[in-house]
Amino acid sequence: MKLALPVALSQLGYIVVQFADNAMVGAYGGNDPLPLSAVSFGVMISFVMFSLCLGITLGLTPIVGEHFARGEYRRTAQYLQCSIVSYTLFGVVFMILQLLSVPLLYKLGQPVEVVDMAVPYYELMAYSLPAIMLYGCFKQFLEGAGNTVAPMVIAIITNLVNILFNWVFIHGHWGFEAMGVYGAGLATLIARYLSPLLILIYFVIKSEYRDYLKLFSRGVNYFKDTLRLLKIGIPTAGQMLLEGAAFVVTSVMMGWFGAEAIAANQIVMTYGNAAFMLTVALGSATTIRVSHCYGLKDVDKMRSTVISSLHLAALWGVFVVVAFVTLREVLPQLFTPNSDVITLASKMIILVALYQVSDAIQGAMIGVLRGMQDVKIIAYLSFVAYVVLNIPVGYLCAFTFGFGSTGLLVGYIVGLTTAAVAYSVRVYRNFRDKKIVALPL
Repeated sequence: MKLALPVALSQLGYIVVQFADNAMVGAYGGNDPLPLSAVSFGVMISFVMFSLCLGITLGLTPIVGEHFARGEYRRTAQYLQCSIVSYTLFGVVFMILQLLSVPLLYKLGQPVEVVDMAVPYYELMAYSLPAIMLYGCFKQFLEGAGNTVAPMVIAIITNLVNILFNWVFIHGHWGFEAMGVYGAGLATLIARYLSPLLILIYFVIKSEYRDYLKLFSRGVNYFKDTLRLLKIGIPTAGQMLLEGAAFVVTSVMMGWFGAEAIAANQIVMTYGNAAFMLTVALGSATTIRVSHCYGLKDVDKMRSTVISSLHLAALWGVFVVVAFVTLREVLPQLFTPNSDVITLASKMIILVALYQVSDAIQGAMIGVLRGMQDVKIIAYLSFVAYVVLNIPVGYLCAFTFGFGSTGLLVGYIVGLTTAAVAYSVRVYRNFRDKKIVALPL
């Protein structure tokens, strides 16, 4: 928990940005659901590249954790140096790909007026991808070394900056004209570029981290080290992309039911993502602890870490279920005064609550597998859970069985439960078959 809580606040920063964008844009639109639907669509589609970037950077954490636990500080510095170069280049490539994908947004069956308003926001999110990758280098390095507090502080600062500029740009203050959805994107862009700047300043100021920068050298084998980073990062990104794809495809299908359904879905997904952030934090903390045990070959401590993580995940999942069901009619009112959207969102929240325990457990078990550097299997299991089961089940419930927009959320329950069981079985087999000590260190 000492490791997880700062990570939770850091990860929650992403949701605070999303929450602020939605709430402020929703207030800007009033009874008109178009602005909220537009920012919802922009966030949803841009999440594909965002999750890919985030997943790749996560490959650095277990590698740094392994070498850090063994006192191999020069090696950890080499991986930081390599990640700065390779990850930033990947960020530029992903930015270009996202900008080139703009024409495809009009092929997803969404209302044209929603897409027109969402495109500028989507383009601004593309411009932020290199900053996300560069920040991820330093953030995941610090987490691998067991420092989760510094990224938390930076996340709080940048989120406050984001909210301030939301107020300035969306509604028009300090001499600026009201920009609406575009203003929300511009505020997020500024905050995302501020993040790597602040964390670099932290590295320069703190002597123990400035020493890592001094260990940078020309002798780094960028090709070899990048391959190892990608060996963990790509399967991790693949899992996040497949899970994200299930949410994106479902949200696209949600758009076929109209602007009210898009807005309601965005509201409940914002709350669902907020709850998921503690799960992500718990998974990250688990990865840190497990990677340190992995580097030291301490199987007993690794086992106790896994058990503790599983208990905390289940406890958190139950808490979220109770909170969502109890407050289902209150939570949507924080986003919009539209009565139709509120009514629909209150029904959707119940279905979102039903997969919270499974979601928490699968997040914790992914953290274990990342710490063990056993990540290749994750992508295959995710494909079955999210592509083979989640998306088709949601489609059948919504359109074939006639449950409407709420039926799409049933797919999440099936997909996330399948993932939780599959990842847990994989972790159990690693301990049972003693594959942990057999893995090459």
